[in-house]
Amino acid sequence: MSYDALLLVSFGGPEKREDIIPFLENVLRGRNVPQDRLLAVAEHYYHFDGRSPINDQCRELIAALKIQGLDLPIYWGNRNWHPMLGDTMQQMRDDGIRRALAIATSAFGSYSGCRQYREDIESARSTIANAPEIDKLPPFWDHPGFIETMVDRVRDALARLPGADIAYTAHSIPVSMAQSSPYEAQLREASHRVNQQLGLGEPTLVFQSRSGPPSQPWLGPDIGEYIRRTESKRLVVVPIGFMSDHMEVIYDLDLEASALAKERGIAFVRAGTAGTHPRFVGALIELVREALSKGVIPCAPDCCERAARP
Repeated sequence: MSYDALLLVSFGGPEKREDIIPFLENVLRGRNVPQDRLLAVAEHYYHFDGRSPINDQCRELIAALKIQGLDLPIYWGNRNWHPMLGDTMQQMRDDGIRRALAIATSAFGSYSGCRQYREDIESARSTIANAPEIDKLPPFWDHPGFIETMVDRVRDALARLPGADIAYTAHSIPVSMAQSSPYEAQLREASHRVNQQLGLGEPTLVFQSRSGPPSQPWLGPDIGEYIRRTESKRLVVVPIGFMSDHMEVIYDLDLEASALAKERGIAFVRAGTAGTHPRFVGALIELVREALSKGVIPCAPDCCERAARP
């Protein structure tokens, strides 16, 4: 296939205090989320003076891809904050890009983790005359480079806290969304593969960062519930569902979960995310080069149904 650019598509995040409410309004537009919930989430960002780390992490990933030899021009657009996907798409058009590959900063398949990215790409394209064609790579949760990266992250965490129990964690989603996507099954299999390479038993999977009303069932158990009831005195938490140390990692795990563990007298270490680990960056480059030679194998048409959106 002939591709002349790579497009990195991410969630986006505020970079100063004034950005927080407009950013959250973008995220929650069209959803029945109470104002008090929006303000509660805003406090997470205010705690870090309004700056989410996710945009800086995208910049670091782009730099790492270039350093490790990806020889395509790399563009970057976000779903919810600047640089917005539509603005990036227009710049690509103006630069003469005709067809590009897209990678989303999400390894697992769900509506919000895969299908919504494809919808947002097409929505951005629809507003721009002669927009480039975009082929999004499918979720890469089972790529050996991602699994090997997480093995390394868990091994490093266990070196800091030998003999600890391990809990893998990912962003919770509504049960209705989970039932129409491979999200939970992929998380369990990826965690199993990491444990298998480390010679460990069956993994424990918990969830975090739910945002829906209490009446709506979401995947559990929640990380806080798990910490409250575990009998472990040494715990490594592995955010396998997150590609970098963004807000849900540094607030929900590094602050809230670690504080709860301390209250219970549990020694606590949070393992690293994939980030810019050289093997992970190499895996993304392998995916791009494979697509350049063979094309993109698209997701199944009924994967991650839109009807499951919360």
